[in-house]
Amino acid sequence: MRGHENLLGKMRAGGTLTNREEILLIAQLALPAIVAQLSSIIMQYIDASMVGRLGAVDSAAIGLVASTTWLIGGMCTAACIGFSVLIAHRIGAGEDEEARNVVKIGLIVALLISFVISGFCVIFSGQIPVWLGGNSKIAPRAAQYFRIYAAALPAMQMMYSASGMVQASGNMRLPSFLGILECVLDVIFNMIMIFPTRQVNGITIFGFGMTVRGAALGTALAEAVAAVLGLAYLLKKSPSLHLRAGEKMHEIKLTIKKAFRIAIPSAIESLIMGGAQVVQTTIVAPLGTVSIAANSFAVTAESLCYMPGYGIQSAAVTLIGQCYGAKRHELTRKLGWLTTISGIVVMTAAGILMYIFAPQMIGILSPDPEIRRLGTTVLRIEAFAEPMFGASIVASGVFRGTGDTLSSMIRNIISMWGVRIPMAAFLSTRLGLRGVWIAMCTELMVRGILFLTHLAGHHWDRVKE
Repeated sequence: MRGHENLLGKMRAGGTLTNREEILLIAQLALPAIVAQLSSIIMQYIDASMVGRLGAVDSAAIGLVASTTWLIGGMCTAACIGFSVLIAHRIGAGEDEEARNVVKIGLIVALLISFVISGFCVIFSGQIPVWLGGNSKIAPRAAQYFRIYAAALPAMQMMYSASGMVQASGNMRLPSFLGILECVLDVIFNMIMIFPTRQVNGITIFGFGMTVRGAALGTALAEAVAAVLGLAYLLKKSPSLHLRAGEKMHEIKLTIKKAFRIAIPSAIESLIMGGAQVVQTTIVAPLGTVSIAANSFAVTAESLCYMPGYGIQSAAVTLIGQCYGAKRHELTRKLGWLTTISGIVVMTAAGILMYIFAPQMIGILSPDPEIRRLGTTVLRIEAFAEPMFGASIVASGVFRGTGDTLSSMIRNIISMWGVRIPMAAFLSTRLGLRGVWIAMCTELMVRGILFLTHLAGHHWDRVKE
């Protein structure tokens, strides 16, 4: 063992960590995840800029279904969250064999769920863009993209599951590597799939010219490769989780029940929050093609700022999960605050940079001057929300580590449906896309306050499994 693995082992064994060791442990767990998240966004930038070169209609087609793909992605993540948290608890308690039992049950259940979701989405792929308000030019192209995305959901589910389970064991490097690899492959496959065969500086580059279908297929192929590699490591190489001969699945119903108790609030949250994103898309859709494209590109650009927060959240889930499993309640609370404060600091700095470099961030994604101007404006509005957004992101990871997903669900739903949606509907008719993003900024500030209030309360670190 080395680095954070030594410190995790010391924590599980009941040893005392110095303040320096606590901060070092958070940094060592968070850094690989942050690098992976940033790499992911950089690749998404390249990906989005490729589609952006196709024109506003193709960009708007993918942007139209973006909120729906987030919804589905959230559902797939929720399908494996409960099992990953249970694995962290078992490892924290020194029960590695029980952790492996959870791995086997969790993979089977998650795969079955992904097939159900995939089938449903493929069947309705033609209707969904129309329901979202897409016009006759945008809707058919959006349907092409969404159909391929939906068919590839089982691969995405297995990638999420393998990464989450390995991460729960304390290995942050492999999930980070898989995330980076997926993004690199996505760009390579997209270059081949999206554009036709062409000459660049006298060099012939082969391509299929599939436009928006190529963007979806490139992502699907990248996810499939990452899923295979992740599962291979999890089942054959992971020191604590790889399969052992003679170990059979047991307590299947009880394990599923415990995992679903954690996962169901997350699934409901993903469904309701994703539904809110879909409603927000229907609010933006009537504002026109430029607004749809600017909104989509601004969301991609903003993710460069909040993805470091999700990297720290990943570290928080693993750290708090194992600490909770080891029954170190005082240390659990202390580490909960340290990780959340780290998220606030990192995302405050990111928000400042986003405000300064907003024109450049949007300029990379689109050559259209109208889209650039509008995208820059809404990004600068959103920059003020980043500190409190960071608080909510990391604190939700802290609560998830203990198995408490219900409190996060309640707070996210209250802020999204009580603040963002009604405010966006009201302001969009007066201020256009700017009004929608003012609503987003306000809601994220409210959300951060709600999460910090719960973190300052009692009993969140003593959730019953």
